[in-house]
Amino acid sequence: MNKSDLRKLIRNKRRRLPLAERRRAARQLLCQLHQSSRFLAARRVALYLANDGEIDPQFVIDDLQQRGKQVLLPVLHPLKSGQLSFVRLHKNTVMRRNRYGISEPDFRHGQRVNPRFISVICLPLVAFDEQGNRLGMGGGYYDRSLAFSHQSGQKPDLIGCAYEFQQVPQLPAEAWDIPLHAIATNGRFRQF
Repeated sequence: MNKSDLRKLIRNKRRRLPLAERRRAARQLLCQLHQSSRFLAARRVALYLANDGEIDPQFVIDDLQQRGKQVLLPVLHPLKSGQLSFVRLHKNTVMRRNRYGISEPDFRHGQRVNPRFISVICLPLVAFDEQGNRLGMGGGYYDRSLAFSHQSGQKPDLIGCAYEFQQVPQLPAEAWDIPLHAIATNGRFRQF
């Protein structure tokens, strides 16, 4: 199956999940992330706001904020086409919809943090395999924004977040793909 067909198949499956199952999976995601000592020790963690049926990290965001950690969200960079910026999330953060209709902090009013200084980035995905390869939505935003870590082996730790059913036997890895350090699902925490 090609990437386009695989994206379509899994995205449709995500969208069809009943609300009760989504909420249960979101709670289980938090439990699985608690299996990681690096995640628990992280001072700054970037997450995302669920869109298009993605597993929802809202319980994770709430947990991190209650534990006094800094939470950041990705923002489409207005000056660097195809890249993300990471903006700190507060209770009074001004939010807006980006060109894809996804809610994000307002770039102009937020405290931006260079991804080199983020301990862990939890990112959404469409599919993953046992080797830690990730299939995203196809825009390449995370790959471009985190390319420095591929070259230097620097932080942050990258954890893909997904439903367990999003695992596939094998995904092709391109030279520009940024490998994940772990995958957290509603059923397991896999470290690579």
